[in-house]
Amino acid sequence: MAYTDQPTNSGLALRVRQVTYQAEGINSYELVHPNGDQLPEFTAGAHIDVYLGSGLIRQYSLCNNPSERHRYLITVQREDQGRGGSRELHETLVPQKEVRVSVPRNQFELCPGTESALLLGAGIGITPLLAMAHELKRKGIPFQMHYCAATRARAAFSDELAALFGDSAVHIYYSREPSGQRLAISQLLSQFHPQQHLYYCGPTDFMKACAQAAAHWPVGTVHTEYFQAAEPKVDIQPGQYRVKLARSGIEIAAQPGQRLLPLLQEAGVEVSTSCESGLCGACVVPYIDGEVLHQDLILGEAERANRLTPCVSQVAGELLVLDL
Repeated sequence: MAYTDQPTNSGLALRVRQVTYQAEGINSYELVHPNGDQLPEFTAGAHIDVYLGSGLIRQYSLCNNPSERHRYLITVQREDQGRGGSRELHETLVPQKEVRVSVPRNQFELCPGTESALLLGAGIGITPLLAMAHELKRKGIPFQMHYCAATRARAAFSDELAALFGDSAVHIYYSREPSGQRLAISQLLSQFHPQQHLYYCGPTDFMKACAQAAAHWPVGTVHTEYFQAAEPKVDIQPGQYRVKLARSGIEIAAQPGQRLLPLLQEAGVEVSTSCESGLCGACVVPYIDGEVLHQDLILGEAERANRLTPCVSQVAGELLVLDL
């Protein structure tokens, strides 16, 4: 039976079926329909928004096999020094509790032209790659997974990975174990193999290292997902800036360094929002003309020619015309 609830701004009502300890500070949460109905389909690399009781909304990758329709599985690392979302989730999501989530959406999909894949993950960044590994295995596409963790105790799914995909496909590195080693990212990515695609996800320093090592890979073969937004840049010179809404003719005054989303909201423009950090793509809107300081981590260069994320984007010229 298919899931029949219609998506709303508050999401889909699911139930926590099981909470599983995965590693130090890391739990998995299995979410199911209260009546056992099938859930909306998702593709490898997708994520859902989780609506917490305090009003916070957080995004978590689906890490189970995309062929499964009876459940969503998310894995969450508790960050006591974070913004509070993961801590609240760890403290409040227990078996039988109802939780609202969004329909899955994907900014980190497997490319249709992938004939072989290289999956690189660090820390909790392993979660979207786990779903990818399931999908690649199902399609018979060869892949290699390299997973970096500080210690065995902090590595989620370490036993499951080898059991599911085999030691020849999965390589795990423990940087702080006495007998452990670090992944030599620059060496691993030094050579590009035709028809191979690279997918990587992890903390900021890991992402920077991967980006530098893969800088010579052809455009369209490198795919990333960030879990943490960079510090916003404010490098716009003082001046007068205007935002024009092409469909209504409304013009809004903007200040240097001011994000677009609050401006639009103050003008009564409804914009879908979720992470408000340039990570999820929920708020993407088209623009027709003008200069933009893009600070998101999801749009490619071609997309940035006519699309922006108002949650983090800023006006960089005298006039920005939005297709709204």
